[in-house]
Amino acid sequence: MPLAKVIEVVASSETSFDDAVRQGIAEASETLRGISGVKVTDFRAGVEGGKPTMFKVTMDVAFSIEKH
Repeated sequence: MPLAKVIEVVASSETSFDDAVRQGIAEASETLRGISGVKVTDFRAGVEGGKPTMFKVTMDVAFSIEKH
């Protein structure tokens, strides 16, 4: 039976929520192997002058546990 672990990751982008998710997965992939999925649990945006300036997402990232 495969075993997975889930960690929480917070990522941000000046462009969009979609870009924040993509950047978060890309960063997590640099240190985690076997990422199998993500669940976005929160969206937040910073606002200045009535316009969004920063998009932040909190994600649960699932990855497989390797047996040695």
